[in-house]
Amino acid sequence: MGVVEMEAFELGVRAIVGFEFEFVVRRYEYRGWRYIAVGDEPFLQTYGEQFQPFVIGAATNIQTALMKAKLANNVKVVVPCSFDAYLSESGLPSKGHFRPDLNKTMIQLLTFLSKHSSPFFASISPFLSLHQAKNISLDFALFKPTARSFNDTHKTYKNSFDVSFDILVSALSRVGFPSIEIVVGQIGWPTDGAVNASSAIAQNFMKGLVDHLKSKSGTPLRPQNPPNEIYIFSLFDEDQRLITTGNYERHWGVFTFDGQAKYHIDLGQSSRNLVNAENVVYLLSKWCVLDNNKDISNVTAVALETCSTGADCSALSPGGSCYNISWPGNVSYIFNSYYQQHDQRADSCTFGGLGLITTVDPSVGGCRFSIELRTSFSTSLSWNRLFWWKFLMTLLCSVWLLGFT
Repeated sequence: MGVVEMEAFELGVRAIVGFEFEFVVRRYEYRGWRYIAVGDEPFLQTYGEQFQPFVIGAATNIQTALMKAKLANNVKVVVPCSFDAYLSESGLPSKGHFRPDLNKTMIQLLTFLSKHSSPFFASISPFLSLHQAKNISLDFALFKPTARSFNDTHKTYKNSFDVSFDILVSALSRVGFPSIEIVVGQIGWPTDGAVNASSAIAQNFMKGLVDHLKSKSGTPLRPQNPPNEIYIFSLFDEDQRLITTGNYERHWGVFTFDGQAKYHIDLGQSSRNLVNAENVVYLLSKWCVLDNNKDISNVTAVALETCSTGADCSALSPGGSCYNISWPGNVSYIFNSYYQQHDQRADSCTFGGLGLITTVDPSVGGCRFSIELRTSFSTSLSWNRLFWWKFLMTLLCSVWLLGFT
């Protein structure tokens, strides 16, 4: 899926559409793309109205370029909509609607999508629904048959996915587009950084999701038109991802940062397992930890500053894989994260004299003190090819298998 990044809007969408985009399309020709996404959830509530004025214009210009390149029948322009673009204050699907600030833009977008036979892309997040709604249980989010169901206008809801999907269906109906095709552009479950974010729970969620989709039972508002195209979010962890909404944001991956599958996932085609990346090249087996022999009276301030200036401290959050490690292990975890992200440079393990480089792995239980990947061109070119090839094949396989068409 091609993506026109959000920065393009800030730089001026006119610079990326028109001749330049048409040139890109013709330069790379048609290589099996199905969609071109305008922005990365430009309607996210935290953005306010920053990108709303540009979305329709960008989509229209990209559509024009595709038409000129004779690709419009093969490649569709879509705009991924975030989970917070549609809502129901009561939690009832029948009361679903778009955010008031989006109504005008949504009608324009839906008119554009309908005209060009493009689907509506939306994110669905049972995990966030679980954390934000007091009346949703973990079992309800995980498709458990023992979960307590509820009724809404004589329709029974047994899981969080159907609730969210039908809230969106109601929102679309409310603005005059009750039958437009819906593609779930993002759905997943984080494995760290929050309560109920673990590999075991993520595996249960994925199993429940795939079983539900395979049943082709649809949702209460669309029983004859079940969602048949869903994209798992995400392929691998992103340790630089913004954590404005929560520390779990860096842990959506089905794979770890170094290409190791976190859990088994049956994508609906027999029992194929995800394939781990092989021949991964790491930096040396060295870690940076707190030196207990130094004056540590100021260590808390140093640790907090390190978290805010480059270390990934998300696993230390309540419910995280490293939340229960005791002092000074938590400080060492922070120091090591910073050290690894700076390629194990000696000057990145100083911390005012509090850092100590060791060759003894300080990992404790399920709390992994990671070692960064070797990324220099000369040493990792062959591995990179293998690594990204396997990731690409896994991604394509996931997208195809979850199509259920």
